[in-house]
Amino acid sequence: MVKKLNDLVILAQSHTKKRLVVAAAADRHVLEAVNQAVGMNLVTPILIGKKTEIETIASEIKMNLTGVELVDIPDLFQSAELAVSYIRQSKADILMKGLIATGSLLKAVLDKEKGLRKGGTLSHVAFFESPYYHKLLCVTDAAMNVAPDLSEKISIVENAVDAFHKLGITNPKVAIIAAVEVVNPKMEATVHAAILTQMNRRNQITGCLVDGPLALDNIVSKEAAEHKGIVSEVAGEADIIVTPDINVGNVLYKSLNFLGGAVAAAVIMGAQVPIVLTSRSDSEQSKLMSIALAAAME
Repeated sequence: MVKKLNDLVILAQSHTKKRLVVAAAADRHVLEAVNQAVGMNLVTPILIGKKTEIETIASEIKMNLTGVELVDIPDLFQSAELAVSYIRQSKADILMKGLIATGSLLKAVLDKEKGLRKGGTLSHVAFFESPYYHKLLCVTDAAMNVAPDLSEKISIVENAVDAFHKLGITNPKVAIIAAVEVVNPKMEATVHAAILTQMNRRNQITGCLVDGPLALDNIVSKEAAEHKGIVSEVAGEADIIVTPDINVGNVLYKSLNFLGGAVAAAVIMGAQVPIVLTSRSDSEQSKLMSIALAAAME
């Protein structure tokens, strides 16, 4: 059972080492995380980007490039296109964002002819290890979908559940978060939560247990749920929190990190392979654990 982020490292080390291709790899923080992942025997890197800059950074951080495939592509978007082609040609297993705008990388990923689309919605899936919760807690979507409609929320749920299944965690408990625990027709988040819950009960969403609407206190605390008279298998035991929009997701993500003492590992799900797409504000540990998360997935 994966209960801590370090368990992801152990799980990844038990699998065949993955090939990680980095688009626009001339990024010091990214290369530091990649170097650590190599040292932990998690991945074999393929670095695409400005070769001289990559070599300079590698020298500064004492990263050994002997035997590392290094492709000199100065143009940022072309480096993203080539990285995506490596995935399509089965030359790499994981895609990682380097020093390139998220939009540019995703443009290459979502290209209808040469990209990595599977047909559904891409979404951001973040795993948190918090000192105040008894297991890893996933938050989705904090970075990709601005105001998802119901059909997009179905894909967001399915992507997060797929991430858990790839880690060997069956039937994760999914909480659909809202401000209140009752359905209010004037609050779309509660209506969507009720629909998603009913779809799960009727096997339209499978491989998980869904409940909502639930407020945050009930999601993470059985005592809070019992105090409010809420009977739920998800309350206090949630594995996944699905947020109504990017505002709630982003605030929850950063609150856990900067106020709650949590460490995160995050990937983009819904493409042909997991995509490691970290923020500049993410810690070095978070970047490393995001690589471990992707490498731990079967």
